Amino acid sequence: MSPPPGAVSTVAFLGLGRMGRPMATRLAGAGFAVRAWNRSSRELPAPPGGVLDVVATPAEAATGAEVIITMLPDLAEVEQVWGGPQGLAAGIAPGTVLVVMGTVSPVAVREWAPVAAAAGVRVVDAPVSGGDVGAADGTLSVMVGGADEDVERVRPVLEPMASRVRHLGPLGAGQLAKACNQVVVATTLAALAEAVTLARHGGLDVAELLDVLAGELAGSRALEVKREKLISGDYRPGGSAAFQHKDLGFALEAGRQNGTALPVTALVDQLFGSLRWTGHGDEDHSAVVRVVEGLSGDR
Repeated sequence: MSPPPGAVSTVAFLGLGRMGRPMATRLAGAGFAVRAWNRSSRELPAPPGGVLDVVATPAEAATGAEVIITMLPDLAEVEQVWGGPQGLAAGIAPGTVLVVMGTVSPVAVREWAPVAAAAGVRVVDAPVSGGDVGAADGTLSVMVGGADEDVERVRPVLEPMASRVRHLGPLGAGQLAKACNQVVVATTLAALAEAVTLARHGGLDVAELLDVLAGELAGSRALEVKREKLISGDYRPGGSAAFQHKDLGFALEAGRQNGTALPVTALVDQLFGSLRWTGHGDEDHSAVVRVVEGLSGDR
């Protein structure tokens, strides 16, 4: 399969981490010529179709690309790869659309967009949910913010990576939606942490309890996906606690800007901050159980 005539054919992809690597591979498999860059060298599997080249610099990745995707931890990393003699700005052409797919601040991405605009580059924000499994399977949910014409330009590039691509409003809307998503995820995980700790202290079988909760109003996708971790205490990631904490900070920042009270989010932010500062930031975000156990005298 290859893109139709007149459509985007060459995509630059920056960031080949746990999420970016399978996403770039899926794009190449969908028929796009993908020029990928990562801070450290990475071998990528040969895709079933298309072209996937790993290049030496962001500028080289950007040269000739009609769409550039960044899958980087925060906007600071996007800014780092933008400037300098080997940065994106050195190779990017006016009219290119830059898609920020890593989770960043909705406030900050709007404030940074004029930097790209000065080079004739349009910015779309398109954070994802679905984790590494969704990235590998091409079933991510993509939350998009940007001008209508820019979003439609990049939609065919986003669709091979996703089961759902939803345009939610102007630039920053996708990141705001992701912040809302992370508020619900983090709050649910914190509630599950309290529930399983309460159950253990009371002598209940946690596996049986979670089976009961899953069939009631307390059931959730978070419970379904994190069930085995909550039972076993194996907190290998998964989505990291440090990234969960970072994303809650974006939600709190947005709330301060638009006058939204987020009292529960502020408390949950403290729980994930405690997990991070005690050396567990690289663990799965379900490890927030550790904080509840510590407050309960278990550790």
